[in-house]
Amino acid sequence: MPAIPRDKPYRVGRSKTGLGLFATKPIKKGSKIIRYFGPILDSKKKDEDAIENKYLFELNGRWTIDGSIRENLARYINHACRPNAESDVKPRKRKVIIRAIKDIEPGEEINYDYGTDYFKAYLKPIGCKCDTCERKRKKKRAEARAEKLRLKEKAERKAKKQAEKKAEKLAKPDAKAKNEAKSKSKPKGEAKQEAKTLNGSANGKHLNGKHQNGDGRSKAAVNKASLDKASVDETPAGSKQPAAAPSTLQA
Repeated sequence: MPAIPRDKPYRVGRSKTGLGLFATKPIKKGSKIIRYFGPILDSKKKDEDAIENKYLFELNGRWTIDGSIRENLARYINHACRPNAESDVKPRKRKVIIRAIKDIEPGEEINYDYGTDYFKAYLKPIGCKCDTCERKRKKKRAEARAEKLRLKEKAERKAKKQAEKKAEKLAKPDAKAKNEAKSKSKPKGEAKQEAKTLNGSANGKHLNGKHQNGDGRSKAAVNKASLDKASVDETPAGSKQPAAAPSTLQA
């Protein structure tokens, strides 16, 4: 790798995709950063048209820059879908200048858009690794995890609800059986109470039994009084009761 003059605002450093070009000084928007250069290939010449590598920069339908030479430090600039620089192509001069399209801070990686054709041919098959695409993939992964978690929680809630319904269905027959058993045992209790009531009446312990016994004694007393009166009334009129015998004889 050739030495970079100190007055240049960039350096070659380690990047996500291998090597990259990084700013060493503040670079103002619109300023020239570096030139993309190399041998000019003529597509009308078969031997030159047959050359294939990742550093070919097409100027137009005929002329292409082969930027694979080591002296071309611009070849280390990586692609970005939202870059901070752009390629200023001058086909007639067969020249390409990389310019800043926004302010670039020291330590920030310099990048530009390689174009649709290059993206489809080289980057899309392996996946673009620029910050924008990385953020998109990270966001999609986070959304996928959140969706997976949401579906898992939904399935758990559904399973819990089904389990509760099943438990309710199992509990209903038990409650029904208990109610039936209770209703069946109720007549037996009532029959037992009735039997107890009847036994109490027979023994004269029940209140109604006491009333009945009391009425029987009253009726018997009235009947006896009537009989005594009838015996007095049946004595013939004018008859005298015999006098009681004197207890002692007079001398």
